[in-house]
Amino acid sequence: MPFDSGRPEMNAEEFRLLRDFVYAYCGILVRDDMKYVMQRRLWPRLEALGLHDFASYYRYLRFDAQRRAELDTAIEALTTHETYFFREPRQLKAFSQEVLPVLERRNARLRRLRLWSAGCSSGEEAYTLAMLLKESGRFEGWDVEVHGSDISRRVLAAARQGEYGPSALRATSAEQLARYFTQIGPNRVRVREDIRAWVTFGHHNLQDTEHGTSSPRVDAVFCRNVLIYFDTPARQRVLKSIYDRLVPGGYLMLGHSENLINLSADFELVHLRGDLVYRRPELGGWNP
Repeated sequence: MPFDSGRPEMNAEEFRLLRDFVYAYCGILVRDDMKYVMQRRLWPRLEALGLHDFASYYRYLRFDAQRRAELDTAIEALTTHETYFFREPRQLKAFSQEVLPVLERRNARLRRLRLWSAGCSSGEEAYTLAMLLKESGRFEGWDVEVHGSDISRRVLAAARQGEYGPSALRATSAEQLARYFTQIGPNRVRVREDIRAWVTFGHHNLQDTEHGTSSPRVDAVFCRNVLIYFDTPARQRVLKSIYDRLVPGGYLMLGHSENLINLSADFELVHLRGDLVYRRPELGGWNP
């Protein structure tokens, strides 16, 4: 069917095949009522590949030599990457004022700190964490790394570039803008080099449980508004992977609308003065 005479409709069987294939790859759940959304977001991919129906697209994802790259592109089309600097300030304040002093005391001998921004999108959260570390004044001269990971290679490329416009800066104060960014155009800034030096980015599928067991342990994980894309079994796999990555006593920060009820009993709930966070229990029990 020529694309200029109308785009192809996705039938129920094609939707089932594509939805299940996406789920098996990365755990993202496309609900039954999202067939039209999936169809609309994948139309440009059919057009780019010269395919005329969704059955052909499914076969492409299964068998073509370029299937892995295309699958990553499809996942990117089906997910949302909206974020900005200093998002959820109450949690960030609690992290800075109550968690960072604990991590400083606990890691004082090694002088090493590792944070993970899981589902980092275009990098704003990972850079925000590095800015908070810099602002605290606690970790100068330490071996510090904030690692951001995402399943989308496109947003990771943007994160590594470290350049942003007004939308990403809508919660950034004038003082923070002057302290942590360099103006590179009328409506464009770049994260300063001393902040970028603490941040790395890498491609990671959160459903890849083997990756978690082979990666370095981290002191805290930010996984905010990522679990909403998964069903319960997939969320449980992600949480198990995060648990395995955390050091004993390491912290997990979720989005304010998220919790671990009926998902995991591995973590303990920590009541900070300014927020609620989760923690992997310390071996033998531990209180900050």
